[in-house]
Formats: sequence, C-alpha cells, structure tokens
Amino acid sequence: MSFTIGLVGKPSAGKSTFFKAATLADIAIAAYPFTTIKPNFGTGYVRVACADKDFGVQCNPRFGMCKDHMRFVPVEMIDVAGLVPGAHEGKGLGNQFLSDLSNADVLIHVIDASGSTNEKGENVVAGTHNPAIDVKFLEDEIDLWYASIIERHWFKISRAANMQKKNIEGQLSELLSSFKVTDKTITEGIVALALPANPEAWTPEHRKALARHIRRDTKKILVAANKMDISTAEKNIESLKKEFPDILFVPCSSEMELALREAARKGMIDYVPGNDDFKILTPDALNDKQKVGLEMMSKFLKKWGTTGVQNVLDAAVFDFLKYIAIFPGGVNKLTDSKGNVLPDCFLLPPGANARDFAYALHTDFGKHFLYAIDVRTKKRIAGDAELKHRDVVEIIHASK
Repeated sequence: MSFTIGLVGKPSAGKSTFFKAATLADIAIAAYPFTTIKPNFGTGYVRVACADKDFGVQCNPRFGMCKDHMRFVPVEMIDVAGLVPGAHEGKGLGNQFLSDLSNADVLIHVIDASGSTNEKGENVVAGTHNPAIDVKFLEDEIDLWYASIIERHWFKISRAANMQKKNIEGQLSELLSSFKVTDKTITEGIVALALPANPEAWTPEHRKALARHIRRDTKKILVAANKMDISTAEKNIESLKKEFPDILFVPCSSEMELALREAARKGMIDYVPGNDDFKILTPDALNDKQKVGLEMMSKFLKKWGTTGVQNVLDAAVFDFLKYIAIFPGGVNKLTDSKGNVLPDCFLLPPGANARDFAYALHTDFGKHFLYAIDVRTKKRIAGDAELKHRDVVEIIHASK
C-alpha cells in the first residue's frame, strides 16, 4: 500500500525549500507568491534504525541509502501551489491546489514561524505577522473544501437518504472516495457530533462540523515551524504551542538542511540527515564564507538538536500515519540472489500482519502463504499476527 505526503502552506513560507531539502530536487525557489505553479513530485526519505547492526552486518539497499546504520527509506512527496485565504472559493491557485492535494494521505503545513511574511506571502518586518493566522487559515480552508463538496451534493444525498432509504454513510463515503473516506469514518463522526437521525434535519453547521471531523481523520496535518534560524521564530513557536495544544509543531530550518545536504553532496562535510552534528572533511579547502556558514549551521544544530526537516518527515509517516518498517530476510541468510544484504525495507500500514507482508513482497507469496518466521527469534509467525516496527521477517510459501 502506497501513500503520499503533501506539502502545503502559503507562498514564501519556505515550502519549496523544504521540499528541495527533503528530496534534493531541482525546483524553482524564490521569495514571491506562487513560485510553485505546477505541483512538484519527488522522493523524500524517512529514517529507520537499520536492522543490519543487530546482525553485525552492513546492508546494501536497493532503494534509498544506509549511513551509519541509519536506513533512509523512500516516500512519495508532493509540493503544491502556495495557498492563500479563499482557496476553496477558487482564489489564488485554490482550485488547482485542492485538486493536486486530493491524493495526499498526510499534510505537512510549512509555516513561516518567524512572522516575516504576511498571509499573502509578501515580505514584512520579521515578527510583525502572527503565524497563528496561517495555522488557522489553512485548516479552515481544507475543512471548507470538504464541506463545499458535501454542500454541492447535499440536496440529492439527503433526499435519497430520506425518500429512498439510502445509507447516508455509504453515500458520503462514495462522494468523498478520492480522500479515502470510509463508512466507518462517517459513522464515527455522526455519533461523535450527535447529529440528528434524519439527515434532512442537519443544518449547514452540522455539515461543516462533520466535514471537519472527516478531514481530521483522513488528512491529518502537522506543522513544520520553518525559519527557526530567524530570531523572532523562537518566541512565536512557544505561543503557537499554547494556542494550538492539539497540533504538533516541529521547529525546523529548511534553509539549514538544504545547505547541509548540498555541502555533503559536494564532499565538504559528512552529514547524516537527522543528526545533531556533522564532520568537516576538507577544512583546508574551505573559504572564509564557507567556514562562517558551517559554523552557523553547527550552532543551530547544537541549539535545536537537528534542522527539523527529517523529524517532520519521520513524524508524518510513523507518528501520524502509524506506518511500520519491515525488513525481508532469511533465517539462514540475509542476502538476496545477488548477494545484497538486507536490500529492501517495506513501509506497511498500521495493523499489517504477516500475510499482508507476503502480498507486499509478491502476490504469489500472499496467495500461497504458509507461515512467516521472525528472523531475530527464529519463531514462527501466523498469517494474522500483527508485525512490529523493524521486524525482520522470512515468508514461507507453497510452490505454485
């Protein structure tokens, strides 16, 4: 099962810089509204403590990379056009934005935590814009997007539910199927909000509240509090955490992360994304500007622990989507037919069991599944047994 991480936010909040830092993709980056016109698709990576260290070996990933026994597993990302208030009504690039975002499973809202850009993405004096406005408007816009879809079809749906006795949950989940909405989500929302039994009695406010519930279940949002390298951001993020206690704010500097990854790519430093330090490899080859830049990055890492970019990606996948990383391996050998050690690492949805993993490896493995083996303990695993994060699993299947 695949998933997509969506990057959202107002223009010039650093969203495209975040995307490039996470993917090292060559995209347009500039400090003016709507730099991103068409969506940028790319591959980011989540960080997993590799299983190779547990077996005293060094892995050879087919995809992603492994550095210092930290495995970086690829994930699909999309950076969409900058969002401005009124997007659900088609303002700015609203219609395109919302269409591009429909398939995203979790949203990373990149905000300018320093308050140096206004709600339109225009530059202002740092600290003069309240980023809380941006946090609220994006959630409101996406909630209103869901609500507007329901409103456009409400007369037909409510009449069918009342006159033809059609299931309201089924109708709404079908209407919102592109958002991966299920009947269960609708039912839970109706119960939680104590909505009237007859849908025709639902008021516009009832429908908006249900839309909000559905969105929060199907498109969870975490906030990348960007531009933490600007002094005004530190005070702002503390205020944001108090004002929005139910939202996860991750302090970050996409500019710092991008600079570190570029320096590592050029061989100037040894840097593992998500680490709290780096090693300069070519001190004698650095000019004064580069030395000052690296010193500034080192101070930032000492203060915040990381640049935050890797933390945001990891939180989106492992904390919000609740995915787990599973390594295919064998009790007698950890290599594939080409001699690669633990070459693969799969990301599976919460609740995935051994049979699900077999299907993820190959359809035939799932169809002819017999049992699985926990490679660490060498114990059998039943088909319906849930797997755990970082399990190393061998699938035993019958011949065709």
